[in-house]
Amino acid sequence: MKSASTSSAAPRPAGGDLLAAEMAAVERRIDEAIRSRESRLSEIALYLIGAGGKRIRPLVAMSVFRACGGDDPRDMVDLGAALELIHSATLLHDDIIDAGEIRRGRASAYLRYGAADTLVAGDFLFSKAFEICGRFDETIVAWASRACIALTEGEIMQGRLRRSPTVSVDEYDEIIRRKTACLFEAGARIAARVARAQRAIVEELARCGESIGMAFQLVDDLLDVVGDSSQTGKPVGIDLRDGNPSLPIVLALPTSPVLARIWQQPEPSDEQVVLGLREIRASGVLDRVRDEAVAHTLHAAHALASLPDSPYRDFLESLIGELRDRVF
Repeated sequence: MKSASTSSAAPRPAGGDLLAAEMAAVERRIDEAIRSRESRLSEIALYLIGAGGKRIRPLVAMSVFRACGGDDPRDMVDLGAALELIHSATLLHDDIIDAGEIRRGRASAYLRYGAADTLVAGDFLFSKAFEICGRFDETIVAWASRACIALTEGEIMQGRLRRSPTVSVDEYDEIIRRKTACLFEAGARIAARVARAQRAIVEELARCGESIGMAFQLVDDLLDVVGDSSQTGKPVGIDLRDGNPSLPIVLALPTSPVLARIWQQPEPSDEQVVLGLREIRASGVLDRVRDEAVAHTLHAAHALASLPDSPYRDFLESLIGELRDRVF
């Protein structure tokens, strides 16, 4: 299970007209942050970040900030940029760990620049993110730090369960809660606090962010089985090839001896990956994966009930609805 990323579409301000100015400002802040005295660091960072993506993490955070009545977006521009830098750092490190060759529709930074420089570039982005976060109060820094700790723990947990024949649904849920959902959760929680929302609302929106992140990863897992590589920007079957537990794999393993044998191969062939994907699709588990993703989107939408009506709440609901629609 790769960390959920975004498609290879050209970068553009996300959020339509409603949040276009804020997201354009986030984009400029990211561009400022990745400048380095060592040009190769900037080159690697720009190679990944400039390849595209919908900036969904800062977009969700900015939407929460505005939906909570946040007025001046300058702090959230900085924090949104920090979220995207953290996410980008994890993508660089993921591709090294998995020897990933494709990212956002083209050769990964790992393949283009090598493991050593890509590793350092990931460290550079993490450091830049916390340079930005460091000017905020200790609670916000602690929440961001906690998310990063969860990311590292999730990566180790995923590695520990790589190609495990007995990996469980509960273990899968914990991996994606740490690897993907934690950053959405932290972004929403931080955004609500910066908007000075009441504590109960802050926690409710943190749960909303977590549910969005869980659904986002489940959709990514589905697309790794039934997606169109020209749309997703990466080939299907990556999770099976790399031995990373995804929910379709975890659910199908007990019912398919053929898949179980392929799953435990250190380096399955292209033909084995195709056969394994066919076994997953034939197992009937994809409907359950879709149901799980939809359930998380419904939890996320329910968490918005504490917010007053506004165009920003409507926009968040539309984001959740679009995520739900992707499973079909």
